[in-house]
Amino acid sequence: MSLTNTYETNTLTWLFTTTAVTRPTGWHVGLFTAAPGEAGGGTEISGNGYARISATFTVSGNLATNSGNIEFAAATGSWGTITNAALFDASTGGTMIAYGTLTASKTIASGDVFRIPSGDFDITLD
Repeated sequence: MSLTNTYETNTLTWLFTTTAVTRPTGWHVGLFTAAPGEAGGGTEISGNGYARISATFTVSGNLATNSGNIEFAAATGSWGTITNAALFDASTGGTMIAYGTLTASKTIASGDVFRIPSGDFDITLD
């Protein structure tokens, strides 16, 4: 996953100035059918029972990874083909923190559940 422009700036501000940076108090995973980028954008799923899911993370070295399963509610209709995921600082609206392409796309039909196992949602700084 890559940090968005906003969070790249926040990280550099925190590291190299004395300016206060507001850090998130919650982390929420969103799913996309069209890729977001450093400035946001993309096409996040909407409707058919979709809602962002909160996540918790552990950090070791330069890796932050989800410390529990991230499981979305069963789709009540087609969500299309999920190609990307992103991390936000709010359950709706808010600011995108990081984004990335899934290892494998997944088509979600009515009744399907999209799940990211513990330790499979990784954010690294290199």
